[in-house]
Amino acid sequence: MTIQRFASVWDAIEDTPEEAENMKIRSMLMKALKERVEAQHLTQANAAKMFRVTQPRVSDLLRGKSNLFAIDALVNMAAASGLIVEVRVKKAAASQKREVTKARSKTAVKTASKVTAGAKAGGEQSRARAKAPSRRVAHAA
Repeated sequence: MTIQRFASVWDAIEDTPEEAENMKIRSMLMKALKERVEAQHLTQANAAKMFRVTQPRVSDLLRGKSNLFAIDALVNMAAASGLIVEVRVKKAAASQKREVTKARSKTAVKTASKVTAGAKAGGEQSRARAKAPSRRVAHAA
């Protein structure tokens, strides 16, 4: 049994390194916004006014529903609340590059398996349709 180590939880649960990076950024923004609400003791309604969104959106934010938020929406909310968002891009360390390569090859295998399974299922459906008698009915004009 091989033990895998990951730089973050997102690297472990997302299918691709790109998805993991996206989730890291979203989670950082959501955490900052949640801390802003808590530090100012805001109600969801008041936070919604500050962020210029609806109260249900604030509820989703506070519940950590990251899949419902795009990065740009979170940046807009942060800016509306007076936060400054800074972006830093740097090269990955050699060990991270190896993990990216492994993750990409693992994703390629998953994708190939899905495509192969889909092709087999599609082929079986096509054969079934070919064997089935035609149900077309001619209508008199």
